[in-house]
Amino acid sequence: MKQDIPYKTYLEENETPKAWYNMRADMKKKPAPLLNPGTGKPVTAEELGHVFCDELVKQELDNDTPQIPIPGEILDFYRMFRPSPLVRAYFLERALGTPAKIFYKFEGNNTSGSHKLNSAVAQAYYAKAQGLKGVTTETGAGQWGTALSMACSFFKLDCKVFMVKCSYEQKPFRREVMRTYGASVTPSPSMETEVGRRINAAHPGTTGSLGCAISEAVEAAVSHEGYRYVLGSVLSQVLLHQSIIGLETQAALRKLGVKPDVIIGCAGGGSNLGGLIAPFMGEKLRGEADYRIVAVEPASCPSLTRGRYAYDFCDTGRVCPLAKMYTLGHDFIPSPSHAGGLRYHGMSSALSELYDQGMLEARAVEQTAVFAAAEQFARVEGILPAPESSHAIRAAIDEALRCKAEGREETIVFGLTGTGYFDLTAYQSYNDGKMQDYVPSDADLEESFAKLPKIG
Repeated sequence: MKQDIPYKTYLEENETPKAWYNMRADMKKKPAPLLNPGTGKPVTAEELGHVFCDELVKQELDNDTPQIPIPGEILDFYRMFRPSPLVRAYFLERALGTPAKIFYKFEGNNTSGSHKLNSAVAQAYYAKAQGLKGVTTETGAGQWGTALSMACSFFKLDCKVFMVKCSYEQKPFRREVMRTYGASVTPSPSMETEVGRRINAAHPGTTGSLGCAISEAVEAAVSHEGYRYVLGSVLSQVLLHQSIIGLETQAALRKLGVKPDVIIGCAGGGSNLGGLIAPFMGEKLRGEADYRIVAVEPASCPSLTRGRYAYDFCDTGRVCPLAKMYTLGHDFIPSPSHAGGLRYHGMSSALSELYDQGMLEARAVEQTAVFAAAEQFARVEGILPAPESSHAIRAAIDEALRCKAEGREETIVFGLTGTGYFDLTAYQSYNDGKMQDYVPSDADLEESFAKLPKIG
């Protein structure tokens, strides 16, 4: 097989970015501000400081600084697993018989198994620098909880994780990795918090959601001295930290003399997608280049493709600020699909604004089609992908087959966010023919939309 580019391409260690890129700085129309649900006014740094670390509050509210230097201690930690590889998927191309070139940025080459470590280490560092005792958080499939437990162990911080109940039960080994790194893990909604008890009373037998787990984690943080809440997706500060993915991808492609036509990322709350596309979107916003950017979400939780662009609570318990985003409604509890990391009712405010402006596309895919793509990829490329990542694989395969049908030699880049070795229950369900596709009805969504807060 002819290979005109090395199979794997890495940047040298000294080429790892030294600053994160703040995509909001190049947005002419900025994301709508977070609102205080009590006053209806934009939240202040002081108000956010009761929940988040001080430095992270500054990053969250900064819409204007394009480059934010990465502290040396974070860079030292990054050197354990960064730069991550950009891989040319020759074997997938051959299996598909496509003229397209397919690249994937692989973020699973660290012990946490996903891209989440990029932001976890940053947030743990800022918590330690502030002199805090510990942090609380939520996790869906467990990648974020695993990453944060590792980072907290490194910086000697206490870590309390509220894990969505269906994932807690489906993925016991990921739970045990968190505990091995010293974190406490509680299935959510629990009976440990007031908001958890309230959600359980309103939804008996619920399998939980990221919105539920966020509410519990925030309550646990604000009710314990010396603790703050940290989040693995959705927030602008998280997309900022994850921009290192896109910056490395952009630099590696430039070394190869390759310009992508299509950039694809899975989309739950927006951390992976926002990080991967950040510098490319920057070029697009500045009018320097153009790309097709595709967000891929589960049909069971289709916030972009079927949601409303409106102000909504970021959590089911309504204890967090209001964010303007594409949302299915804070009361929406998705079906217990296997892509637990994509079961969030809303989307990052920055990505929502870009989608509303037509700067990126979105599509929803059903999980049986996702796992078919995951197994095809695993058999030819040798990596068992996470269910979340496999949404991007599904779309990349579909785009490559389109190129084949149209005779177009395009370059496709997608984000492989992590590995699926703790998701074997899901693969078993697919292989046994027991996996089902869950798609909410219009009536289900309308019931949830009716509970959106009324913001003038």
